[in-house]
Parts: sequence; C-alpha cells; structure tokens
Amino acid sequence: MTTGTLITVAPTGAESAKAEVPALPVTLDELLLTAKECEALGAAVIHVHIRDDDARPTLDQGRLRDTVAALRENTDLIVQLSSGGAVTDPESARLAVLDAGPDMASCTMGTVNFGDDVFLNRWEFIVDLHTRMQERGVVPEYEIFDLGHLTALQRLLGKYGLPHGGHVHVDFVMGVPGGMPGTTATLVAAQQMLRDLPEGITFSATGIGRSTIPVMLASLSTGGHLRVGMEDTVTYAKGRPVESNMQLVARAVGFAQLAQRPPLTTAEARTLLGLPAAAR
Repeated sequence: MTTGTLITVAPTGAESAKAEVPALPVTLDELLLTAKECEALGAAVIHVHIRDDDARPTLDQGRLRDTVAALRENTDLIVQLSSGGAVTDPESARLAVLDAGPDMASCTMGTVNFGDDVFLNRWEFIVDLHTRMQERGVVPEYEIFDLGHLTALQRLLGKYGLPHGGHVHVDFVMGVPGGMPGTTATLVAAQQMLRDLPEGITFSATGIGRSTIPVMLASLSTGGHLRVGMEDTVTYAKGRPVESNMQLVARAVGFAQLAQRPPLTTAEARTLLGLPAAAR
C-alpha cells in the first residue's frame, strides 16, 4: 500500500454552468486563486478544463498555453490538461491540447454514455493520443469510466508500449450515469483487474456527485489516491452547495490524514508519476 496520498483537484470541468454554480472558477484569475489555495492544503496535481469569455467550455489553443504558463509561474502543481474537453469537441481539437505543453494529459480509454450524451473515444483516437504523448514527453492519466476500459488499456500498452516515464497511472471516474457505479464493490473489482496490467501501476478514484465520499473512503482503504473538485461534485452535503474547491480538497486531505496516508508533496508526486523534477 502506498504510504502517501496523491491528491488531484479538478476545479472546473465542462458540464456545470457558471450561472448555476457561481463559485465555479472559470476565469484565469479564478483558476489561479483556486490552484494556490488547493496547493497550500495538499493538492499536487491540477486537472484543467478552461472556459471562454462567456464561461463556456473551450479548447482554444492560446488560452490553454496561457493557462499552463500561468500555473507554472504561480504554483508548483503538476499541470494536467483534459484531452476530453466537452463531449461536443472534435478529435483534432482534443489532440491539439498537447501542443500547450502540459506535464500530463488525460487519456480516456473508451466510449461511454455520459448522462444524455455520448463521450466518444474511438480506438484510433486513443492510440493517436497515447503515441503523441510518448513522443512529446507528456505523461498520461488513463481515465477509466467502465471496467472494460481496463481491458482496452491492457491492449494499448501491450501493442504500443508504456507511457513516457514508464509509470502507468489510472483514474477511475465512478458514478457517471452510463458508466460504472461509485461503489466499494466496483472499486474492488476494478483493483483486481489491475493485476493484468504492468507491475507498479497506481490508481486514483473520483466519485461523481453523491458517490464522492464512498469512493474516497474506498480508494484510501485499498491503497488508491484521490481526485476531488467542482468538476465532479457541486454539493458538499445534502442541501449544501460547495463553497470552493478548497473545501473539497480540505476534506480529502483530512480523510487522507485519518488513513495515515498524508498528502504527497508535488516533488513526491512527480517521482511517483515518472515526471522529471520541476524546472524552478
């Protein structure tokens, strides 16, 4: 069991509207403030979606570059860009996310029903994204929305080799309507399937909405890591809206400390994930 806990914050996402969730960080200044607050509490990775001037999801290349540069200048966080974007984004724009030069990027391992929408991830697109990351020195986080995605990951690594840095890290995104449920039994089943993947693989788990707390507790108890943030839940408790991403990170840090698995520093997280030391 890993002695520390890698904590990732996913502050924005592409689903919630600013008008409905006023605390959602959508401007660069709001994102930077969130990043600094969450890093101070114990987050080591930031999973980034960006918005345009009207607070709508965008993959605008200039904004992505500016966001990566600003996060690097103002924090020591590992910058992980979403290659998923919004479910309507074309593959070309999703691949171009890598041009912004992040430390990491997500790589979703299959198509999944996403509420009333379909999050499309064709095999050819997955291979293209994986191999481009290998070439550019970007470390992937393989997003797993359903158990069959782990079989796809086994196929990908067997045919196209390990990711840059040599370490395989996955994030189980649990509780999405259409994907695997956010339950302890499902997480245990997923963890068992990791045995068929390269030795030393690590995992984080994300519980969407009301599955947030059960998934956090299950992940910590089975040696996994945590991803939290307003991308995944905007309700702190029944009838109580989330006030900030810092509130969610603080809860995750508290749980990790109770489990005697304190948050990893950014330097420790880089070592775990096969990333080089920060430049500054």
